[in-house]
Parts: sequence; structure tokens; C-alpha cells
Amino acid sequence: MKCWLISDNADTQMGMRLAGIDGVVVHEHDEAIAAIDKAAARDDIAVIFVTQKVSGLCGPEIAERKLSMRRPLIVAVPDRHGGSHISETLAAYVGEAIGMKL
Repeated sequence: MKCWLISDNADTQMGMRLAGIDGVVVHEHDEAIAAIDKAAARDDIAVIFVTQKVSGLCGPEIAERKLSMRRPLIVAVPDRHGGSHISETLAAYVGEAIGMKL
């Protein structure tokens, strides 16, 4: 199973690619929703990471998908611009979300 990133900027995408996580860059609400739906339809993706800005663009739709879909897990992560809990590592976010230490 893979992780997938939906980001609002190429810098975050590049950093995640260095960690082995592929993804896409989106800038509009409709692009973000389409990217989430496309990633969710893939059988090999277990976790979708969205940057906080993307989460802000389509928060209600993400919340609805979190409640209605059994898989994949959708997790909002801070990007290069910071945000809450920026000192936590990505591994801590994933570990908290899936209940396992990575």
C-alpha cells in the first residue's frame, strides 16, 4: 500500500517525493476534489496526505469523504508555510492516524 500527496505547491511535493511519496499539485477547489477522488479510487493507495491549504480549500468535502469511505485514510499535514504542530514529524502524523509506530 502506498501514500499519496495532494499539495498546493511544488516545494512540498518535491520534499515528499524525496521521502518516496508521489503526488500531485493542485490550485483550485475542483482540482483538489478530483485529485482526492482519483486517488481514492486506486486500490494501491492507503493514505492520502493533503496540505493544510488544500484541506482549507475543500474541508467539508474532505470531511464527508472521511466519514463515507472506509479506505483510504485522508490526513492533513503542514506544508512549508508552517501551521499547527509543525514540530511533529510526518512519521508522527502517520503513526497517530493509523495507530502504529513507524
